[in-house]
Amino acid sequence: MTGTRGARRYAGDALALALLPPVLLSLPLLAAVSAGVLAAAGTFAGGGARRWFGGGRTEGQRAEAQAAKDDAAAAFYELDTAQRDLRISVETIAAVDGSPAAGRAAAEFAALGRRIDEASRSYIEAVDGYDLDRADLDAATAARARGDLVRVREELVRARDELERFEERIAPLLATAETQLARLAPAVERARAALLAASGALDAVRGSGLRADDQAARLAALAPELTRLNEGAGRHGVAPTLQRADRVLREAEAVRAEAERLPERAAETDRRLVSLRTRAQALAHRAASVEPVLSELRRRFSAACWQDLQPVPARAAESVRRAEERLAEAGRARDEQRWADATALLGTVRALLNAADEAVSAAGERLRRLDAVSEDPRREIERTRFAIRDAQRFAMEGRHTPDPRHAGPLDDAVARLDRAAGDLEGRHPDYWHFLTETEAVRASVARVVERIREERGGGPPGRAG
Repeated sequence: MTGTRGARRYAGDALALALLPPVLLSLPLLAAVSAGVLAAAGTFAGGGARRWFGGGRTEGQRAEAQAAKDDAAAAFYELDTAQRDLRISVETIAAVDGSPAAGRAAAEFAALGRRIDEASRSYIEAVDGYDLDRADLDAATAARARGDLVRVREELVRARDELERFEERIAPLLATAETQLARLAPAVERARAALLAASGALDAVRGSGLRADDQAARLAALAPELTRLNEGAGRHGVAPTLQRADRVLREAEAVRAEAERLPERAAETDRRLVSLRTRAQALAHRAASVEPVLSELRRRFSAACWQDLQPVPARAAESVRRAEERLAEAGRARDEQRWADATALLGTVRALLNAADEAVSAAGERLRRLDAVSEDPRREIERTRFAIRDAQRFAMEGRHTPDPRHAGPLDDAVARLDRAAGDLEGRHPDYWHFLTETEAVRASVARVVERIREERGGGPPGRAG
């Protein structure tokens, strides 16, 4: 600015001299003025231009360094944001997933964090190492600042790229963890609702006069689990909390369902008690009728036909007596609302009555079958022969000669039937032995047919047996 004002001043002096009369212009004066003007011009064009050029180069380097600083700051901010977001993801995975893969992800993120810390320190050192706003900043320093800031930005970008690749690798783990977290609150809420519903069902049942002690005890046992649910996943972990919520839900729903079924269960127990008492009384009367049946068997048939039935009356009476005792116990269990005990006792009563019923029925069925075969044994013989012939035809299908594995048992069946039929020719035939033998023959024939069918991979159904 000083050179410019001097140039302007000397230019004004030259103009004034140009307006003077020529006579006043002596050569020494003109030379002096001209020298002054040339000196001023030289000062403006030479020295002034060099100072301006040097300042412009420094400002350009300063601007480039500042731009590099801004780029590095943006990269640092992006890296910091990405790291914070990924830290949340890794913590989410760690809270939910205890697998080795989750452990490896946490270790890898920690290693990435150390590399990021190194890049961040380099960035901070580069930023703190240069004051780009200094008035006396020279071009060389500005250039060094730009180079260092460009370098640290590249380090930050590389670290950001590593984070992105790491994020892609843990995406499946994060998706699974987020799914479990999304399940957490609804699962806990469902468990609480199930406990409340079970409590309400128990209150309703008690209001009807039923105690429901077993269900109440089971519900009370869930109280510590509810406390842990209320303490939250932050204390007990996401996966254990989910498992606890599912377990509480199942058990509470089971308690509620049982409580709601109690009135029906009580009514069903009452019905079974009445029905089994009636059946026991009927069987007691039927057991008394076995003795006349045995007398008829003894009178008309050989001892081999009825000897095994001799214990039936006593056995049936004993079964009925024990059934009545268990019925009394079941009645007391029902009065005391011990439903499991009552149900078990009623099952025992049913089994005892079934055994007595079978024994009593066996005597009458024996008499009926012996009557039928004694009148016409040919029907039983023909029935058995038909089963043997049917099996023989099936064994010969697609063959010219019989398979010895099949022919042997079928020939034995024919021989057994002939012997059984021949035993009936005596004076006091053993009709019961005859019946059991023909049944055994038909059973052996049926086994041959089944074996042939299996060997053929499933054939047409045989009629034997």
